[in-house]
Formats: sequence, structure tokens, C-alpha cells
Amino acid sequence: MKKVGIVICNYNKEDCVLDCIQCILESKFQDFDLYVVDNASTDDSVRRIREKYPAVTVLVNTENLGGSGGFNRGLREAYAKGYPYLMCVDNDAMLDENAVGNLYAFLEQHPEVGMAGSKIYHSEAPDRIQQFGQKIDFTYFCTEVPHLNMVEDGTMPDYLYVDSVAACSLMVRRSTIDRIGYMPEENFLYWDDTEWCHKCNLAGMKVASVGTSKALHAMGAKRETVNTFPTYYAWRNWIAFFARYTPAEKYEKMAESFLSSVFRIIYEGLHTGMQAKTRTVVLAMDDALHGVTGKAGENRIFPLDYSDAPFRGLFAASDTYYIESNGHEWLAEELRQKAEQMGYQISWKEKNTVGVPVISLCQSIFEQEDLSLQKIYIDIEYCILRTQEDVLDVINYNYSKRMYLFAEKPKFVQKLYELK
Repeated sequence: MKKVGIVICNYNKEDCVLDCIQCILESKFQDFDLYVVDNASTDDSVRRIREKYPAVTVLVNTENLGGSGGFNRGLREAYAKGYPYLMCVDNDAMLDENAVGNLYAFLEQHPEVGMAGSKIYHSEAPDRIQQFGQKIDFTYFCTEVPHLNMVEDGTMPDYLYVDSVAACSLMVRRSTIDRIGYMPEENFLYWDDTEWCHKCNLAGMKVASVGTSKALHAMGAKRETVNTFPTYYAWRNWIAFFARYTPAEKYEKMAESFLSSVFRIIYEGLHTGMQAKTRTVVLAMDDALHGVTGKAGENRIFPLDYSDAPFRGLFAASDTYYIESNGHEWLAEELRQKAEQMGYQISWKEKNTVGVPVISLCQSIFEQEDLSLQKIYIDIEYCILRTQEDVLDVINYNYSKRMYLFAEKPKFVQKLYELK
């Protein structure tokens, strides 16, 4: 019997999953069997895997069971074979040749640890940390990543005890599954690994992020590209997680925190005209508060309705701009690319020159105190502060938010008690 049963969950990433399989097979540690669960892909994944890697066990689902359901199909199969350790790997993760072996060795040497994950680096920037474990914050109802985006300089600890690790490269003891079960399937997608790890900690076993086990992983799109599919699951499961595990004495603060975030999405949608995202987020919150789980129901996910009109107005107003990036260099580059894609020939000045309009990038235009319109402000959600009408939106933001919280907070808190 091999020591580890490794499970890759795949959906429509035939090229990525072949690369992922190859890197695992090249591991220095070879005491494992490899399983690939295909979540009803519509591409050529299954045929290509079977042709290129006949020794790999391929399990084909007749429907997409989501990330957690897909992983669990493979985990149950591997568990039945008796492996003392099981491992989850995302189909777009690339594991270092020592990643599997070092996770196994760490768990062998640390009996107090129930599950352990690799240190994850950005595929796009392999010297920078994407995740070195996560901390779950029940004060601000979010997660934090230690050393996020830091350059690997050799000064970080060998491992960290954390609240959760990413399932893109995670090893779990068989005995841990005996105590807490498999990955929570009710989420379908997102937050399932966070909740699984949280259950591990609650059961008295530690969760560790192991620095000597390294993997590359794509961060994923910052925004939806086709529809609001990722938005629905991210918001519903985020709210549902904290609704399940937050103590009642924090319900008031939790309600205010989430409602403030939802209001921001609503207000940004009104400002930009992006109603699809707003509708999805509001429905996701409603489903979370009514205990709706699993695959999204009808009329929850919508095609994107993004409008370029505000940017066309901006680029048509001048053919020369200077950008103050203010730490948002990625947004500055996206702005330049957007102008080019729209067919505008903009001269981007490297220095602030008298008479040249200034675009100042910021976190949120609704936090701006400068309403003089001497500068054009653009935030990370592509909201623009350029016109007098935009100024009125900024002025009314805080009052509108107070009204929204006043109306919605009692209902939110009531639903939390009903869920309990």
C-alpha cells in the first residue's frame, strides 16, 4: 500500500491538468497513487489524460459537483483504498518536486497537525507569496494571508500554524477525516477549504502551512470575465461561513460589516451602471441568510453588463494624461490598455506637467475628500470621479449608507438568530 492518495479535481482545463499531472509524477517522493476526478468537462480532458497517462486513475462525474464535490469523489475513492494520507491538488497548480514529499514528512514529524498545505506562489510572479496559510478574522469577518505578495527572501519561518490553507495543494491525515469528515460540499465552490480547515482546528488538531513544500498557482481573474458566477459563490459562502461560526454576541457587528460591504457594491453598481453584479450580491446574501447551499439556483448568475461609456467620455475629453498610480500600478497599466483597446491614441506623460489632466488612482472614490474636480479619480472598481454628477454621488454616499444600515440591519440580525 502506498502512503498517499493524491486527488486532482479538473473541470475544462485540459492543458493545465496535463501539466499538473506531469509535475506530480516528477516528484522525488514516489510513494503515492494519483487520481483525477473530472467534473463533467466539455473539453477533451478525459481522453487526453487517459491516452497520455494510462496509469492514472480517472474518475468521471456525470455532472459538475463543484470543487468540494469533485474533490470528495476522489477522496472517498482513495480513503476506501486505505491510504494513511490523502492530498488535494488543483488542476492549475504546479508543484515543486519536493512539495509532496515535504508535506508527508512534515505530517509524519508533527502528530499534532491534522492537515498541512504548501506555500503557494503566484504563477505570474513566482518569487512572490500568494498564500502562506490564512488567518480567519472574527473581528472584521474576513481572512488575512501572512506575507501576502512578499518577495521570498529566506527570512520567513519554515512553517506556520494557521487557521486554514488552500486546497490547491493540501495533505490531510486519514484520521483527520475520521474525526471531521470530508470537505464541506454544501458550498459547491469557494470557502470549502477554509471551513474544512476551521473544523480541523475546532476538533483540536492544528493546521500548518509548510514553507519547504512549494507550489505555483494562478491567482484567478480579479473581476468576472463572462458572468457573475464567481461572485455569487464567493459572497454567499463568505457570509454563510461567518453566520455559522460567529458567536451571537458579535451578530450586531457582523451585520453592520457585511451590510456595509453589500451597500458598497449596490452604490458602485448605481454609479457605474453594472447592475448584474449588484443583483447577484444581494441574492447571494439573501440565500446565505436563508440557509441556501449547493449549486446556485435560477436567476442568481447573470451576464456582465459593464459599460465603457464613462471611459469613452474620459478618453475623448483629452489625448494627453498623467497618471498618479499611488501604489496601484496594475490599475494604471489596465487603464493604458483599455484606452488602446478602445482605439484612443493617448499620450501618457511620465511627469506631472502644467496643463495636462491628472488621473489619480485610489482605493475608493467614495472616500475622497477632494471634490474640486482638479484631478480625475479612478478607483479599483473602475468608478470615476470626473463630473459634477459624480461629486453628488460621493457627497451622498455616507448618508445613503446610514439609511441602508438602519433599514436592513435588524432583518439581518434576526435571520442570523433564525439560522442558529
